[in-house]
Amino acid sequence: SQRYGDLDALQSKHFKQGNTQLQLHDLDVFPHCCFPSQIPSVDILRRRLGFLMSSVWHFPPAVTNCRVNFTDPEGYIDSSDDPPLPEGAFLQCTYTVTVYTGYGVELQVKSVNLSEGEQLSIRGMDEGGALLVLANQTLLVEGQVIRSPTNTLSVFYRSSPEGGVGTFQLHYQIFRLSCALPRRPHFGEVSVKDLHPGGTAHFQCHMGYHLQGDATLTCLNASLPVWSQHEPSCRALCGGVVKNATVGRVLSPSPHSGPNSTLDRSCSWSLEAPNGQRLHLHLERMVLGPTDRLVLWSGLDAGSVVLFDSGRGGPIPFEGVISEGPAVRVQFITDQPNSHNTGFNIRYEAFEKGHCYEPYIQNGNFSTTDLTYGVGTVVQFTCDPGHSLEQGPPVIECINTRDPYWNDTEPLCKALCGGDLSGPSGVILSPNWPEWYGEGEDCSWRIHVGEDKRVLLDVQLLNLSDSDMLTILDGDEVTTRILGQFVGGTSPFKMSSSTPDLTITFHSDPAGLVFGKGEGFIINYMEVSRNDSCPDLPEIQNGWKTTSHAALVRGARITYQCDPGYDLVGSETLTCQVDLSWNTQPPFCEKIMYCTDPGHVEHSTRTLSDPKLLVGTTIQYSCIPGYILQGGATLTCYGREPGTPVWTSRLPHCMSEESVSCENPGLPDNGYQILSKRLYLPGESLTFMCYQDYELIGEMAIKCILGNPSFWSGPLPLCRAPQQIFSFQHIFKLAEAAADSSFDGGSMALAIFILVLLVSVLLGGAYIYVTRCRYYSNLRLPLMYPHPYSQITVETEFDNPLYETGGDTREYEVSI
Repeated sequence: SQRYGDLDALQSKHFKQGNTQLQLHDLDVFPHCCFPSQIPSVDILRRRLGFLMSSVWHFPPAVTNCRVNFTDPEGYIDSSDDPPLPEGAFLQCTYTVTVYTGYGVELQVKSVNLSEGEQLSIRGMDEGGALLVLANQTLLVEGQVIRSPTNTLSVFYRSSPEGGVGTFQLHYQIFRLSCALPRRPHFGEVSVKDLHPGGTAHFQCHMGYHLQGDATLTCLNASLPVWSQHEPSCRALCGGVVKNATVGRVLSPSPHSGPNSTLDRSCSWSLEAPNGQRLHLHLERMVLGPTDRLVLWSGLDAGSVVLFDSGRGGPIPFEGVISEGPAVRVQFITDQPNSHNTGFNIRYEAFEKGHCYEPYIQNGNFSTTDLTYGVGTVVQFTCDPGHSLEQGPPVIECINTRDPYWNDTEPLCKALCGGDLSGPSGVILSPNWPEWYGEGEDCSWRIHVGEDKRVLLDVQLLNLSDSDMLTILDGDEVTTRILGQFVGGTSPFKMSSSTPDLTITFHSDPAGLVFGKGEGFIINYMEVSRNDSCPDLPEIQNGWKTTSHAALVRGARITYQCDPGYDLVGSETLTCQVDLSWNTQPPFCEKIMYCTDPGHVEHSTRTLSDPKLLVGTTIQYSCIPGYILQGGATLTCYGREPGTPVWTSRLPHCMSEESVSCENPGLPDNGYQILSKRLYLPGESLTFMCYQDYELIGEMAIKCILGNPSFWSGPLPLCRAPQQIFSFQHIFKLAEAAADSSFDGGSMALAIFILVLLVSVLLGGAYIYVTRCRYYSNLRLPLMYPHPYSQITVETEFDNPLYETGGDTREYEVSI
């Protein structure tokens, strides 16, 4: 409502906001609507607002808001369902899909056709309720699938200010949300039963470590499913008591931070084996600081014999020490309780008198000739892939009957820092795996495979600190190029070289304590074909193969098919994988020795001689009461070469008795039927008789013949009186009597003429009776009755046909 006094300001200021336009076409109306208190003349308005006569006022366009909520488990978000847009306005809509807790929303783009200036974005929410943009109009393509992290997803659409309105259609459906895969604790394992709500994850620690936290976590149902607690950790405790000790470990305390971090300066462990047994302590690892001290006593009291004291100097007994009795006490004193570089691992096992203790090798295995480890037992050691034997022989023997012991110490299996590898496959582990790798490591592994091959790396685990680096180089020492350099952690991946040589280098920062440590890495390698193709597969007998590519490159597929009469056993399609190997073994073609099931016949039962329908199997069909079998009752599976086994005839049909019966043909004049009825089944006969003084002409009995439709075997007979029957013998007698008379020649001629005329009348009458009077009756003379074969249709069976019961082609073998 601009007042009259502000017209000078209006004249100097052109209002232009948005794109909606208002033109002043009627100045007589304009003063009343805009200046209610003062109504100037039209002339004054024309003079003061002359510039507006040909100008346009621009006001902000109107906004049409809409909100649509969806709660069904599946549906469509379609822009065609939006309300009509008023002229001069633009649309702004928000579609929100909310489903059950524990389920997410999966959105698939069916179609999207937007003009410039239109906005379309897919939004989700995190567990805190914050808005997340999952995709927008620049990234949306047909067929794209977007999943929400929680049970809520929204679609925001805003039309173009220019007035253009595009179209889009999105399909949504629910899917089950799951908890994130729990992290494996250091020095422990985790097994997950199910990641969906209600699923559990079980944690356990390696020998010597204790679980800090819940051993079992449950996935809780929420808008974003979460585990019931944080993942536990595995820690080595400071001290403890073990009763009835059989096998276990004593480890230096795990470093930790906090107000109690300085309390683990002195730790003591007491181990007590069962009565009559002793303990063997094997020093797997011992790296002590200059002020650290480790003492082992053969007993629990202060006066016990010292088995080992690091403070006294001397060599470290890596072969282990044996207690004099069933108890051992271990004490560790340190000034640096949180040191990563120092520590010890002691493995203990109890054994009976007269036997050697059970040997042990970390990261390896052994075989023995005696499970009780008596005198004379021989043990052979082997290492896990990626480790090599060190500090001991691969074979040891239990000796000395009086006081048995092993003739040498168990060896060690260590993951080495570098080396030359030339086998077709192998494993590369970070130094000291599965323990932490040390600071200042500088390792190099050189891999060489066959000259016509190349190297494929499968990096299963890579978890380094931010100051450590792993480098993968392609080629030998003369010509190399960097394939990749990695710092920190990454998900599993694969990488291949272009030559038969590949080098992996690893460098850890000497100041690793400042930046922290990584878990390490596990890398599998194998040699693959150098020409980037899978090996060609042979042809299969009684079949053929087709390939999707001219060269068997990665992703190429080979499809196998069998000749007629053979079944494919195995996978029909083989795919060339990333490592240039086929995903499965080739199939083969097996001779088909069975017929396909011909099926059931309506209104019938069947009996099979062999449920597997092998060659020679017979199927016997029989109709239920009220129906008659039309066709062969027995089908036999017939084998043939070449070709697939087939049935000896096609399926019969069970027809209702009424549909295949013959109707009663009626009564002959002056005659009757024996056992008359309305319908006669195929195979039944009908007998006719004539009344007294009448003679039967034709068949006395006719039979109902099965057909489509069924028909009688002959025509209806006739019943004639004797005086109506003239024979040629009677006629000749009349002629002879006339010849013997005394008539003259003229009389003789007249008699012959009368005789011929009489015969002609009789024959003509008979013809007229048959062709005219009896045309619509069931009577048919034998010469006019249709031949029985004329009733045979295409459904009629031959004596020995062979039918295919399935497929589009049929083969017939006919014996005549």
